[in-house]
Amino acid sequence: MSGSVAVGAEDVYRPQQDSWLLIDALTGNDVVAGRRVVDLCAGSGVVAVAAAELGASEVTALDISPSAVRCTQANALAAQVDVDARLGSWTQALEHEPFDIVVCNPPYVPVAPETSAGAVVSTGPMASWNGGPDGRLVLDPLCRSAAELLAEGGSLYLVQSEFADVAESVKLLRAGGLEADVYATQRIPFGPVLHLQAPWLRGAGRLTDDRTEEELVVIRADKA
Repeated sequence: MSGSVAVGAEDVYRPQQDSWLLIDALTGNDVVAGRRVVDLCAGSGVVAVAAAELGASEVTALDISPSAVRCTQANALAAQVDVDARLGSWTQALEHEPFDIVVCNPPYVPVAPETSAGAVVSTGPMASWNGGPDGRLVLDPLCRSAAELLAEGGSLYLVQSEFADVAESVKLLRAGGLEADVYATQRIPFGPVLHLQAPWLRGAGRLTDDRTEEELVVIRADKA
């Protein structure tokens, strides 16, 4: 994949290290070929397109942004792969038959309540990264519903930041009957969003030193 965003980059979450880490997780163990995949909170569709290129039998992409849906469609067309890009919340995946592979790069950044919608525009709209004050606005309900999304023998690949409580995600996934653990990690420099939130994170005790790096984590959860 080229990693380029064909259209709508100004209105859509731009692929970054979390997107590539999620794609690497899918690529590294050959789990996608011949399987039904859904990409939740799809953004530009870069992960959905990668899944199609990896040989998925069917790929669905969901996002609440019309611009993201158009961008996914354009990127799939450019890559000459089939992706069914649909407008809607991740919860609409529950209306379909369970999927073999669920991938998600949700909004997970803990964000101060007073942060304005136009505070950071370089990475995409605020809704694409704002996880609420604890970063778990989407993560909590998603982790609780993950088992319903998965077919037997299916797997969830979920990327998030250390600042959104990785242990809580693993705990909720296990409570739903899944075998869950950290699958991949990567340390990266703070991007524009975390640079903006760092003073608030320190004040809230979520960042306890002066570092300017975070750990991204891909959690894998399997349904027996």
